[in-house]
Amino acid sequence: MAVEILRADDRAPTPWKNGGGLTSEVAVHPRDAGTDDFDWRISVADVASAGPFSAFPGVDRIITLIDGPGMVLTVDGAEHRMDAPYEPFPFPGDAVTECELLDGPIVDFNVMVRRARMTAEVRVARSATEVRPTAGTDVLAVVLDGSAVLRQNSVRLGRLDAVLLPEGVGGDFAVKGVLALVDLVRRSGG
Repeated sequence: MAVEILRADDRAPTPWKNGGGLTSEVAVHPRDAGTDDFDWRISVADVASAGPFSAFPGVDRIITLIDGPGMVLTVDGAEHRMDAPYEPFPFPGDAVTECELLDGPIVDFNVMVRRARMTAEVRVARSATEVRPTAGTDVLAVVLDGSAVLRQNSVRLGRLDAVLLPEGVGGDFAVKGVLALVDLVRRSGG
């Protein structure tokens, strides 16, 4: 497989599962999977109002604030204040989760993986970084702020552009801003 470039301008926003907002899907596996049959799904959401999160049974989530004053997520009764950008917060997608905005709309970055098949980790790079996906792992790199260049292809990436690096295919990035690196690891037998 080859490196896949995923441009932000090519995405069309869609309604949330609970009808409370819009999301733009960055990438999903398998391709064309819906909200009930993905192995992993990565998106960016504009959140304009408080409310409950959709329940995703059997799914683990990681959410990262990109823009705005922040929010408080209450996950199964425990509050977690998210008012600093680029700090990933993992939680179970089947937990009862409520969102309270701190002082206006936000934009967040969402990673969801089917727990029985996948694990995920979100790392943040603010300088040159090398990505070498190991066996059973794909890496999605998404520019959260500023820009990046995939050096070996000289591909310039703007805000919210992404690159999918399949297992065994690496990449070197020059980063001028913030780059999220999502390690998507297949569970053995999953």
